[in-house]
Amino acid sequence: MNAPLEITFGAISDALHSFDFPEIDVVLGLSEGGKAPALMIAHQLGVSLKIIDFSETLESNALAQFEDGEGDPSLEFYGHHRILIVDAIALSDNKLPLIKKRIKVEDVYSFALFGEADYVLFPKVKSKVKMPWEIG
Repeated sequence: MNAPLEITFGAISDALHSFDFPEIDVVLGLSEGGKAPALMIAHQLGVSLKIIDFSETLESNALAQFEDGEGDPSLEFYGHHRILIVDAIALSDNKLPLIKKRIKVEDVYSFALFGEADYVLFPKVKSKVKMPWEIG
């Protein structure tokens, strides 16, 4: 079995600095894998950051709740009209499209470091990846 590709914070940071992002007002990070890259992107772009906790179960619909208690992302987004939803790895069964549908603002974009999204930082990488914030 092949070892996962280990990526460093430096490699991610360098790629983010040269990435052509769309115009956005807020970065929305998914708490499991998207918190670290969302924080890096929001800092680099100088925009607001929100983190959501996204849980999915087989018996019920997906549940998304803001960690800071501001409510359901299906509501208007408090004056923000251009949102970038961020996850580290977005597979074909990913939650990004579901969250994107629930957010009712003018422009909502999905972003992932690897995988499938509107914007992908490393689109050519198709192997398993070990993120620098992963333990073990």
